[in-house]
Amino acid sequence: MPKYAYTAITGNGNSISGSIDADTEESANNQLAARGYIPTSLELKSRPEAVPGLSKLKDSLAKVKAPELILLTKQIRTMVRSGLSIISLLDVLEQQTENPKLKTVISQMSGDIKEGSTLFNAFRKHPNVFSPLYCSMVQAGEASGALPEVLERLTYIIEHEHKVKSDIKSALQYPIIVMVFLIVAFFILLTFVIPKFIAIFVNAGLELPLPTRLCMVLYDYLIGYWYIGGSIAAGVAIGLVLYAKTPTGRLLLDTYLMKLPVLGPLFVKSAMSRFASIFAILQSSGVAILEAMAILSDTIGNLAISREFDKIKDLLEEGRGISAPLRSAKYFSPMVINMVAIGEESGNLDEMLREVADHYDTEIEYAVHKLSEAVGPILTVGLAGVVGFFALAIFLPMWDLTQMVK
Repeated sequence: MPKYAYTAITGNGNSISGSIDADTEESANNQLAARGYIPTSLELKSRPEAVPGLSKLKDSLAKVKAPELILLTKQIRTMVRSGLSIISLLDVLEQQTENPKLKTVISQMSGDIKEGSTLFNAFRKHPNVFSPLYCSMVQAGEASGALPEVLERLTYIIEHEHKVKSDIKSALQYPIIVMVFLIVAFFILLTFVIPKFIAIFVNAGLELPLPTRLCMVLYDYLIGYWYIGGSIAAGVAIGLVLYAKTPTGRLLLDTYLMKLPVLGPLFVKSAMSRFASIFAILQSSGVAILEAMAILSDTIGNLAISREFDKIKDLLEEGRGISAPLRSAKYFSPMVINMVAIGEESGNLDEMLREVADHYDTEIEYAVHKLSEAVGPILTVGLAGVVGFFALAIFLPMWDLTQMVK
């Protein structure tokens, strides 16, 4: 679709400029008039693409990253606080946003608002960009009339979760890179280096030791049956990925991840921190307990814990309070339960939950640091094992060859 650059006068008498997608110049003028603008200049900026639908494909493949969503939320909060109307602020955001997918989403939201939709419904139509938590927070802000304050808390949640994910990725990045290079080195030694030495040893008539014979078996398997092994590995990998996308598979995977020796406690602490911080924000924003539990079930990011929230919600409907259902649920530590019970009794539940979130943030930082320290020795042992295996496979028969020459 062609893009037109325009300059127009708003209903307040201010001059505004930007770009708009339209089939014709007349259609562009009609769209500007529908927005309440008086065009003063309209110029064709770009023509349709050579391949129809290419821009839509690019927009659908583009992703909205956490920093972009944080910036968008901060901009909406600032403009709402300054008294700018929703339609005006969406028009400003559409002009300033560089991400093509986010620009398209904002344009569609602006059209929905002009047709009489609420801000919550406009956000809810784009679940790939705005999570259920995001939409529910916006709904709570609209209902309470405190949208800027709710958006400020929402910004904190997004920033907090982005930091936790970045810390975990940073801790795992080094070992993943080392493991990849270790696997590549293993295959290079096995397929290019070891066979040359084995040919020498076989021609010399040596009796090959066990490590060398294992290398020969692995080499013969890779050369003669690599396509079978590759097909089996690819089939198993695809099957596991597809199974993990099913509710049963995802439940099994999330349950297994929390039982891993080193990473399991880190995943549990991350989920508890997410639970406490989100629950605290929802409580201070005036969201009802049952609705908060439904939101937490959708946004906790772990299906095993989400199932526990569903059980807690059923018990809450029976009027058992909050702390009592938590005691019967899995994965919640005694500290979380006791802090919630104290907050429930004192009427300061949101404050107690923030304390829990701060505590688990500290625990996560310590766990990530501990993980980084544990990775070094583990990788060293693995590297030593691989190097030792190939060293024995080469130097044991080399020693025998030396003795034969003597």
